[in-house]
Amino acid sequence: MQDINLHFTGDFHAVGAANNLLCAMIDNHIFQGNSLRLDPRKITWRRCVDMNDRQLRSIVCGLGNVGGMPREDGFDITVASEVMALLCLSENITVLKEKLSRIIVGYTFDNEPVTAGQLKAQGAMAALLKDALKPNLVQTLEGTPALIHGGPFANIAHGCNSIIATKTALKLGDYAVTEAGFGADLGAEKFFDIKCRLAGLTPSAVVVVATIRALKHHGGVAKDSLTKENLNALEKGLPNLLQHLENIQTVFGLPCVVALNRFPTDTEAELALAEEKCKALGVNAVLTEVWAKGGEGGAALAEEVVRVCEQKSEFNFSYELSLPILEKLERIVKNIYHGEGVQLLPAAKKQLEQLTKLGFSELPICMAKTQYSFSDNPLLLGAPRGFEVTIRNLKVSAGAGFIIALAGDIMTMPGLPKVPAAENIDIDSEGRIGGLF
Repeated sequence: MQDINLHFTGDFHAVGAANNLLCAMIDNHIFQGNSLRLDPRKITWRRCVDMNDRQLRSIVCGLGNVGGMPREDGFDITVASEVMALLCLSENITVLKEKLSRIIVGYTFDNEPVTAGQLKAQGAMAALLKDALKPNLVQTLEGTPALIHGGPFANIAHGCNSIIATKTALKLGDYAVTEAGFGADLGAEKFFDIKCRLAGLTPSAVVVVATIRALKHHGGVAKDSLTKENLNALEKGLPNLLQHLENIQTVFGLPCVVALNRFPTDTEAELALAEEKCKALGVNAVLTEVWAKGGEGGAALAEEVVRVCEQKSEFNFSYELSLPILEKLERIVKNIYHGEGVQLLPAAKKQLEQLTKLGFSELPICMAKTQYSFSDNPLLLGAPRGFEVTIRNLKVSAGAGFIIALAGDIMTMPGLPKVPAAENIDIDSEGRIGGLF
């Protein structure tokens, strides 16, 4: 696990290298005469690094007397790079090169888009990604095969592993389980509306993972008090889980099961209450104790998943691609988040007009927002109502094939907390790493 959580096979480094190669080619093109008339003030392609570093969110590059043109720039975390997203949405090297060539790096002085293909960068970028395009096969402690491939975060990207890994898994087993990151309002929605749509996948069922601790937190309990029984708080927090289940069933038309991940401090009364509320929606909540018991602790869940997979269903997307951009945003906010609507800030309104004019209005939406709430406010827990989602920026990822909508205060370059995990990570004289978990 330490190897997986550090460098693994180097895929993230390859994504970062390809991303930053394109940055270098952009600045070199401007330095060498700028025949494409790329406006340095309108460059949208940012550098990336696989490290939380708020100091790099906004920088000025090209300073000094050694050449280059000074301009404003910034870094994103690698998982937010469009290269990461399109790598996961490419089924072979040819498609990868096509998607890389479509990346929009900025705009000319006449507001025309400039692409990586015009800079002739796609071939070298694809060469750097040659091995990263291949899924990584690992196994659990009990020998179950697992494919780990890609890492676009679901709060700032589309939150799914690669199409190649998913389709490979489907060929190797009778059942394939794939993860979509964070809550079902983020990873699952994008898995359905972006990945399944592009790859032609039709899921059979959905497993929604929940914990009593998280539900009590949604009910107002402070994190340092989550180990105490609190049925009132649990009842207040359960609407969060129930809204996810309702969305899966009514919006996307799929059967689902709740994997109730048991902690030692969960009481029987709390577990019974959660199961009762889920049952009222026609969904079974199954206790899972895989952490403590291994595969045996997940057997009941596996049996329930097999059962619901046999149910008839009619999979739907939450919106049609033919809808205008604003209406697609409204559909997500109203039908998935259960908010009142969308508010576009002035910059986003201008970007909406530009993207529509450039012919990108029929792309799916990739909402970038907090993972802590259905809203764009991380403090609105549970299942809030009466809120609007504020969109401050709309950006096209033409290579990946979607429009990113930045909501609220979400950042594409996180910062370290007051006590960084790095303070507890160390390596001993035998090469054993500790402190990662």
